[in-house]
Amino acid sequence: MVKIRLARIGRTALPSYRIVVSDSRRTPRSSNLADLGFFNPNTHDFSINEEEALKWLNCGAIPSDSVRTLLTKKGIYKKFVDAKVAARKTNKEAK
Repeated sequence: MVKIRLARIGRTALPSYRIVVSDSRRTPRSSNLADLGFFNPNTHDFSINEEEALKWLNCGAIPSDSVRTLLTKKGIYKKFVDAKVAARKTNKEAK
């Protein structure tokens, strides 16, 4: 299963995180499939590549709770859910 989650980087007592796409059977520190952005909890600063995030969400990647919160703050998760609902609606109308 593919997950979008945070991988911790930074030094002791000053954490920062990368938002990565990785296989759930591997540790967050192992190799990643993609690097989507970063999150700094000290300054609450974060950046996410929207196109890549939507691509991975449409491919079936499951975001962790913390990443889902970040995606919601940027409005990316709402776009994903709206597109999914619109696709279901068109499929039901086509039948």
